[in-house]
Amino acid sequence: MSAYPPILLRAEQKPLEHRSFSPAVIKTLIDAGYPISVERSSTDLNFKRIFEDAEYEAAGATLVPSGVWPDAAPGTIILGLKEIPEEDFPLKNSHITFAHCYKTQANWDKVLSRFPRGGSTLYDLEFLVTKDGRRVSAFGYHAGFTGAALGIKTWAWQLTHPGEKLPGVGTFTEGRGYYLNEDELVNQIREDLVVGEKALGRKPTAMVLGALGRCGSGAVDLFVKAGIPDANITRWDFEETKDREGPYEEIAQHDIFLNAIYLSKPIPPFVNDELLAKPGRNLSVVTDVSCDTTNPHNPIPIYSINTTFDDPTVPVLVKDDQNSTPLSVISIDHLPSMLPREASEAFSEGLKESLLSLNERATSRVWADAEKLFKEKVALLPEELRVKEV
Repeated sequence: MSAYPPILLRAEQKPLEHRSFSPAVIKTLIDAGYPISVERSSTDLNFKRIFEDAEYEAAGATLVPSGVWPDAAPGTIILGLKEIPEEDFPLKNSHITFAHCYKTQANWDKVLSRFPRGGSTLYDLEFLVTKDGRRVSAFGYHAGFTGAALGIKTWAWQLTHPGEKLPGVGTFTEGRGYYLNEDELVNQIREDLVVGEKALGRKPTAMVLGALGRCGSGAVDLFVKAGIPDANITRWDFEETKDREGPYEEIAQHDIFLNAIYLSKPIPPFVNDELLAKPGRNLSVVTDVSCDTTNPHNPIPIYSINTTFDDPTVPVLVKDDQNSTPLSVISIDHLPSMLPREASEAFSEGLKESLLSLNERATSRVWADAEKLFKEKVALLPEELRVKEV
C-alpha cells in the first residue's frame, strides 16, 4: 500500500463542537500527495467550525457541501473528531474519529457494528498510541488550561457576587460559548484575577493534582499566565501521593483545586465532608477535569452531575460545615471546546506524523495496531452484527 488515499474532512455534527483538524495540517497532507476534500462548515452557530472554509481552500483542499460523507467514493477515508450521529446504515468508508464504543458505552454494539456491516474500519483516535502506550495526540493540555481559567473566574465571581451562580460561558464571550483565541481568554481571566484580589485582599492559591501530565501542565500554564505567583501554585503528582492516602488537608488550604489525574483503580477520596467542614477552609472552587462523576470510586465524592458551558458550576453542600466560604465544582467533560482554535491546532499537530503515514497504514505501527484493536472489538459483537451486508 503506497498510493495516497483520498481523505474527506467532514463537518462536525455534534452540537457546540467547533473543533476540527487544522488547515495547517491539512496543507501538510496535501503537499505530501493526499487528495483532500473538506465539507463546508455549518452556518448554524451551534455547529460552526472555528476555522473558516477559506482557510482550507487556501491550503489547497477542495470544498464540498456539508453532509456528503456517507456517499463518499470508495476508498475515501473519512476524517473527523467527535462521534457521528447514531443511525443504522452501514459505513462503507473507513473513519478516523472518536467513536466512544470500545468501553461498552451505551449502544456500543450498534455504533461499532456499522463498520463491519459496511466492510470498513474504525481507527479510533482515543486508541492511537505510541510504543509505550501513550496517546499519540490528546486534548488534555487544553482541558487543563480552560478548566483552570474557569476555576479563577468562579473564584472571583463568588467573591464579587455572593450567593449567585456563575453564568454560562456565553455571557463572557458575546454569546458564542467559546473564546476566539487564547489571548482573549487569558486577558479576561487576568482581569478576573485583579477583581478577585481586590475583593479578597490577596491573590488566590491553587493546587493541581496530576501536575506532570498533559492536563496538569495546561492548568499550571494558565495559572501562571493569568498572574498567580509561582509560590502560590502547588504541584502534586505521583511522588507526593505514593506514600500517603487521602483525604488531603492541603487541598482544603488552597482557594482553587484542580484534579487532573487518570483514575485507573479504586483510591481513597481526595476530599470529603469531614475535611471540608473543618473551620479554616480556604477552598472555594474545585475544577474536576477528570470528570469521574459516575464512577463509584470518584476521588472527589462531593458532587454527582456533570456541568456544562451553559451552567458551569454546581454548589456543594458540605455537611456540618463550619465555614462561610461557598464551595463550587466545575465538572465539564468537553472543556477544550471552550478554546477550539488552539485545541484543534495542538491536537492536529500531534497527529500529523501519523496522518502522513496513512498511505502505509497496513504496516505503519500506529494504524496497524488500531486496526488490530478494531478487529478484536468487532469479534465481541454477535455474529449477525459483524457480517458484511451485500
